[in-house]
Amino acid sequence: MASSTASCGQMHKITDGSVHTPLGFKATGLHTKVKRKRKDLGAIVCDVPASAAAVYTLNQIQAAPLDVTRESIAEEGTLRAVVVNSGQANAVMGKVGVADAYEMRDRTAQAFGLEPLDVAIASTGTIGERLQMEKILPGIEALHPEANPASANAFAESILTTDTCTKETCYATEINGKTVHIGAVAKGSGMIHPNMATMLSFVTTDAAIAPEHLQQALSEITDRTYNRITIDGDTSTNDMVLTLASGKAGNEPLHPEHPDWQPFIQALQCVAEEQSKQIARDGEGATKLVEVNVKGAPTDEDAGKIAKQIVGSDLLKTAVFGTDGNWGRIICAIGYSGVTINPETIDIAIGPHLTLSQSEPVNFSEEAVTAHLKQDEVFIDVELNIGDGSGKAWGCDLTYDYVRINAGYRT
Repeated sequence: MASSTASCGQMHKITDGSVHTPLGFKATGLHTKVKRKRKDLGAIVCDVPASAAAVYTLNQIQAAPLDVTRESIAEEGTLRAVVVNSGQANAVMGKVGVADAYEMRDRTAQAFGLEPLDVAIASTGTIGERLQMEKILPGIEALHPEANPASANAFAESILTTDTCTKETCYATEINGKTVHIGAVAKGSGMIHPNMATMLSFVTTDAAIAPEHLQQALSEITDRTYNRITIDGDTSTNDMVLTLASGKAGNEPLHPEHPDWQPFIQALQCVAEEQSKQIARDGEGATKLVEVNVKGAPTDEDAGKIAKQIVGSDLLKTAVFGTDGNWGRIICAIGYSGVTINPETIDIAIGPHLTLSQSEPVNFSEEAVTAHLKQDEVFIDVELNIGDGSGKAWGCDLTYDYVRINAGYRT
């Protein structure tokens, strides 16, 4: 059955698309019994050497898989496969963790007829537990990637930890008159904070683009998307966004001077922003997605910093959970954001309801604001009125279930 599409400006969202949709990619996932019931091992494989780019957690403690993946990408700037295990993070395991990471890479290369440096690896789960290699290695041998929605969904399931749902998306755009697809799959639910977190995202595209230009594009959009989500203020040890480009769409290779460079950037950002929202919406115990939009800041960077400060405020997050339209918590977060502001020119709206104008309280309907805060998506708009900078950030409410989930994470 043909994929249905929904218009998204110059782009089209492919509603049943995922990482398998761009030409040249296959995926799969399975259960090795590292986790009790859910799938826990998956792979994405490309038919050809794909241009590769990645961004990583800024936590100074980094898991062994990140170093191994860096090494693979540094060799030629290309990859053919990525294998991911979930349930155990292979983090802070010393030399044995490094050895296990290399063995995962080597066995994946053997299984798919590749060179070790063709393979990236990733792990997510509990820190400080040695990988159950006696289960993972036979699992690698049993992986059989295919290019269909079911196999892509199996991969999406295999990378989850405390997530309650899979996170997949795909968009298409026109480059040089050729249809270019960008698909993505992510996991993330807790330990989410700007500058990567307990988050993995894998992006595939059939666009033709050199590794250095793909890295430039990924780094640019990461600052506006993945680095604008926060759930609980913790930054993890394992996380990365990995992007692979097969070049099979047949377009002229993309670069910053290419006439369709910006449409490509916009499509990549659209995919990354949707993934970011999916992660924020699925925060541990969350009941609502919170989007903060800041305008009128000195710079875009300043606007993004303020938006992250607001959406990351525990007081604001609990107010959203309790449907309390306490705009004082919003302006408080603005004030300690570290951005230079004019305290007398700030406007704040919760949903469509203005609560503060030029830093003066406005009469508003508490009932109407409460009604907005009861919705699945909550929007907060801030106008600083001192510049042209704008930026968004995403998060979720903080609920009783967040404590329950994390109090029993290993039990």
